[in-house]
Amino acid sequence: MTETILSVHNISKQFGGIHAVSNVSFDVKRGEILGLIGPNGSGKSTLFNCILGQLKPSAGHCEIDGRPTDGVRPADLSLMGVGRTFQQLSVFPKMTVLDNVLLSGQEHEGSMLSRLFGPGDAGLTKKAEQLIEFFRLTPYRDTEAGSLSYGQQKLVDAAMAFMAGPGIVLLDEPAGGVNLTMLTHLKDRLMTYNREHGTTFVVIEHNMEFVMSLCTRIIVLAEGELIAEGTPEEVRSNQTVIDAYLGG
Repeated sequence: MTETILSVHNISKQFGGIHAVSNVSFDVKRGEILGLIGPNGSGKSTLFNCILGQLKPSAGHCEIDGRPTDGVRPADLSLMGVGRTFQQLSVFPKMTVLDNVLLSGQEHEGSMLSRLFGPGDAGLTKKAEQLIEFFRLTPYRDTEAGSLSYGQQKLVDAAMAFMAGPGIVLLDEPAGGVNLTMLTHLKDRLMTYNREHGTTFVVIEHNMEFVMSLCTRIIVLAEGELIAEGTPEEVRSNQTVIDAYLGG
């Protein structure tokens, strides 16, 4: 395995005359927690969607473990070892926590025949329960996900993203709408999972305190361009970053 798991090469994306992302390049090292920050409208989500193949870049390309992601379906990205959470929750509110986590892993387990004629849970209940326990959701195992607090549903969403055993997970605003207590818990679980499993994270986030304390390296976008890169301490004191956020 190479040290680099994700490579972003000169990505640009235009919508008509609007340059949403302009010539952005960076690598993500295996096992690191990388933060992607920037003011509203800086191109973060557009860049994420180019990386994940949901948008076709106007120029440039992305690779996961040396394999291009352009035009790859989400299900195939998962088979490549890529997980993702979204700004909007992807849990099924009328299904239990266990069933949500099971469902997220079943399509990646075995063949079509084994899924049709094998056990209803595709043999994944033990793994799902381990993830539920890891995220400290065991008391809610058989509870409908929609009845949980928003922060608890974020934890269910994270468990679902990890069910296929991804090597890299892209987290889109995991702190959004989560109270401080649950936020501390979420950060602890992500850092622990990274430490114990070596899973790589790329995190889009507006909550500066959360991202600065979670991530080992930060990349900053402004008006579609990469304006800074470094440790949280380096980025926090970078005058270009300060000006971008304060409108200077």
